[in-house]
Amino acid sequence: MAQISVGEYIKRVEEKISPVLEAEAAGVDAEGRWPSASMQALKESGLLGLTLPVEAGGSGAGMREFSAVTQKIANGCASTAMIYLMHICGAQVIAASPSPRRDDVLRQIVFNHKLATLAFSERGSRSHFWAPVSRAARNNGAIVLNCDKSFVTSAGQADYYVVSSGTIEAKTPLDSTLYLVEKGAPGLEVSGNFDGIGLRGNASAPMLLRDCHIEDACRLTAEGEGFKAMLEIVLPWFQIGSAAVSIGIAEAALASTIKHTSTTRLEHLGESLASALPGIRSRIARMQLALDSARAFLDQTLTRIETNDETAMLAVLGVKAVAAESALEVTDEGMRACGGAAFSRQLTVERNFRDARAASIMAPTTDAIYDFIGKAVTGIPLF
Repeated sequence: MAQISVGEYIKRVEEKISPVLEAEAAGVDAEGRWPSASMQALKESGLLGLTLPVEAGGSGAGMREFSAVTQKIANGCASTAMIYLMHICGAQVIAASPSPRRDDVLRQIVFNHKLATLAFSERGSRSHFWAPVSRAARNNGAIVLNCDKSFVTSAGQADYYVVSSGTIEAKTPLDSTLYLVEKGAPGLEVSGNFDGIGLRGNASAPMLLRDCHIEDACRLTAEGEGFKAMLEIVLPWFQIGSAAVSIGIAEAALASTIKHTSTTRLEHLGESLASALPGIRSRIARMQLALDSARAFLDQTLTRIETNDETAMLAVLGVKAVAAESALEVTDEGMRACGGAAFSRQLTVERNFRDARAASIMAPTTDAIYDFIGKAVTGIPLF
């Protein structure tokens, strides 16, 4: 199979998905509804299998291609981009799994456009997603799951849930196993609604698993190796994807700000806002520099991963924080530069401003990442 370039993937998004995102994003945000049309376009584009192995029918693309696609989707609709990010993370766990269900599930994702997601965060451990408080059990040879999941992107919409739970014989909070639970499984249910200030269409609702019986074939990791899979598989893909979402949001905010301030005129001066007011130009400059810094850090992180650099994991930890905080700065500057037009929701920068809030408080939070990096560079164990 001929290798597809990053540019070709971006072109596919622009041609097949971006027009739908542009038409749907405002309504998805205003109504807090699932982006059905956008997700249909995404499925029909073939990008659900972007990173899956070629032998399973996927495109076999890496993190750089995934990052570019996610960033482009986030330009148009951050909710759709977050759904896609969680899908890829879930799909990567399944692809790396020794489960006998693996090959069939991957084919379902590629050829039947099935959607995956993660179900990690629990009420009892909150943003410490790596430490589930639930404990799996056995009953007549089946595995039984009882979990209170707090934020599950695509709750009730995904076809495959990658669920974490403490091992059957767990001795510490880090003794966990990952399982595959399918939509419609008895005992799996959405237990509330999602009504966030941003990412309003990603259906990140709580879910309950009550006496949910699954077979051994649904175990996606060896017993007790869920934490290892979270760190080695999920974390790198999630951090890169989350950074891409933040950068995509920031790009959209910058474009909206430039368009508004360049076309809106102060009629008594005969000039545009950007032409007449140096303070606005300064804000736009800070937006551009913050965005360029985040882009550069993401590119550097991808290069470290691709070259197996020994500092790659430190960059993986940092990239989400750098991009999240940059997006906060960019969108805040955009709101200030656009003033009342942004505050009264006449511009997309207001939606970008709200969507950008999620990344810094989404596990691992920016504060947690700073703590991890501080521990790493001073030689203190992370856990």
